[in-house]
Amino acid sequence: MSVSIKTVTTKRDFKIFARFANRMYKGNAYYVPSIVMDDLNTFDKAKNAAFEFCEAEFYLAYKDGQLVGRVAAIVNHKANEAWNVKQVRFGWFDFVDDIEVSAALLDAVAAFGKSRGMTDVAGPLGFTDFDPEGMLVEGYDRVSTMALIYNHPYYPEHMKKLGYHKETGWVEYRLTLPEAPSERHRTIAEAVKTRYGLKVRKLTKRQVKKEGYGQKIFKLINETYCVLYGYSLLSEKQIDQYVDAYLGIVDMELLSFVEDSDGNLIAAALTIPSMAEALQKCNGELFPFGWWHLLKSMYWKRPDTLDLLLIGVRPDYQNKGVNSLVMVDLLERYHKLGFKYAETNANLESNTKIQAMWDHFEHELHKRRWIFAKEI
Repeated sequence: MSVSIKTVTTKRDFKIFARFANRMYKGNAYYVPSIVMDDLNTFDKAKNAAFEFCEAEFYLAYKDGQLVGRVAAIVNHKANEAWNVKQVRFGWFDFVDDIEVSAALLDAVAAFGKSRGMTDVAGPLGFTDFDPEGMLVEGYDRVSTMALIYNHPYYPEHMKKLGYHKETGWVEYRLTLPEAPSERHRTIAEAVKTRYGLKVRKLTKRQVKKEGYGQKIFKLINETYCVLYGYSLLSEKQIDQYVDAYLGIVDMELLSFVEDSDGNLIAAALTIPSMAEALQKCNGELFPFGWWHLLKSMYWKRPDTLDLLLIGVRPDYQNKGVNSLVMVDLLERYHKLGFKYAETNANLESNTKIQAMWDHFEHELHKRRWIFAKEI
């Protein structure tokens, strides 16, 4: 029987779409479920500020009466304008090992793009860089992270068979954290503080809210990440959305801020305990008791691994040793809190500046992921 593609339109359809991968991979030791409630908010035009400049459609694939795949088709007009492309993105792409299924889903994405004047299709990509992106092509026997995609080895094989090529790639490292910062890091950090009049700022959640620090962080991220592949600048509404969603629950002990002598934010690092085990226990469902597993991992029974979510340094302060200042501040706290390892999440292969940071740690490059693209 041929594959049937259904456009997602109802609340029930969206719940089926959001839960598909969590159910397909249930019991897989390396897959980290996404939080279903977060995904549903991302797909909701009334809740996701990215719909101010994005169009999207969502599809489910059925064969022999069984649900066998899903995909989202997205046109990010802001990113297309910034990078001078006419690209439709595919994201949230999961499917059984059947080439007819993957082909039908990608054909639906291409048709969506063509109807809007697009000439290329690429993915996996989300609405913005803060959504999961990049198909895993190496590291299938390693536990994924909360922020990134896990997929079976047959996924990239399907992409190649369907005529897609590598557009760009990311690498991920696992770091062994030292018990204390090296003397080299300490020396550089002290020199940077003296030379540029910098200071590490400790903040409480109350101060973050009172001083509008969340907005400062994401504006810094805009300045730092704007040159990276496919990035689209976050709008004020998006920034407010991310501040409300994340900064209220993070552990301030795992964040680091660097200011200049005038109190301007010039560097920030956002890190969290690994949520992998907690999400596997609750399979991405916050209720009835999933929230308990997540809170326990964040505050009370932390794992030995943390995720380096974001590290940003204002462009005019890059290559001046500011990263050492951030790492000295964080490493001392990591050791006190019992963390032994860190996951870097995805670093663009071309971003040698960020990768150079890991040379001073015992590290392993243990995952690779690609963006696949094709003309349509």
